[in-house]
Amino acid sequence: MTGSIVVVFNPVSGLAATDVRAALADVGLTDLVWVETTKDDPGATAAKNAINDKAALVVACGGDGTVMACVTGMAGSTVPLAVIPAGTGNLLARNFKIDLTIAGAAAIAAQGVRRPIDVGTLGDERFAIMAGMGFDAQMLRDAPRALKDKVGWLAYVISGIRTARRSPVARFQLRLDKDRTVRRRGRGVLVGNVGELQAGLPVLPDAVPDDGVFEVGLLAAQSPLEWVGLFLRLVARRTPRAAQLEVFKAAHIEVTVDRELPLQLDGDVRPSTRNFICEVLPMSLLLCVPADQPSSAENVSDGVAVAH
Repeated sequence: MTGSIVVVFNPVSGLAATDVRAALADVGLTDLVWVETTKDDPGATAAKNAINDKAALVVACGGDGTVMACVTGMAGSTVPLAVIPAGTGNLLARNFKIDLTIAGAAAIAAQGVRRPIDVGTLGDERFAIMAGMGFDAQMLRDAPRALKDKVGWLAYVISGIRTARRSPVARFQLRLDKDRTVRRRGRGVLVGNVGELQAGLPVLPDAVPDDGVFEVGLLAAQSPLEWVGLFLRLVARRTPRAAQLEVFKAAHIEVTVDRELPLQLDGDVRPSTRNFICEVLPMSLLLCVPADQPSSAENVSDGVAVAH
């Protein structure tokens, strides 16, 4: 591997730097440029600098916020991104079957396939998994830190049950690909590059990360019976009813709602808003994934998928 390996390390993630260094060394990754994130700069600057310095690889070590910051800094480049996950949700790692152990994730960084995937834009930020407004953002926001530290992703299940009872019903307007407008009442909107939320629930199971479009889900469930029905269908891997979850496809999405609702990008909560616009950047990130993960890249050699 020619060039340096830039490690973007979140020091409050719970990972031990010595363990990460040792795991990377065990798989032959030793020429490391070590950069620690800060509250003011969670990783985007380090990732951009890695691109400018022609790094061979960027390794994001931290939770979903650290990973998303690196995606923001790297989208559109040909430098691959590897992930050593350390958060509660680990949405990107779980959706792409990246090992959650330090040793396993390090092995994927060195030996896995470099898969080109789509990236979403929302303002100046980029996301690889999902943007959401309303229910899911409120669920993430209201999950207590102490509970997350104690039971991990189950905290989101508990928070989801509470949120289902108290999240407001709002009027949404979705403008899809600038030529179709949908108006519905519901609890939230999900814009997914891939389909799994916390706890592995396949909310948008037909989402494909390299097809140039998003799955757009409108959470329409309102009564307790509808929520229970939606949850049971998701657990059983059955298609939800339209009265529970209505799904569309689009590459450009404009969402407007009649009240301020919380927003999240890849599990990282943002301030409440009444509108957002996002669109797909096709095949704009090379992600290190296990060698048995499917890829639509045109060329694959020596474990590396080459972007279009």
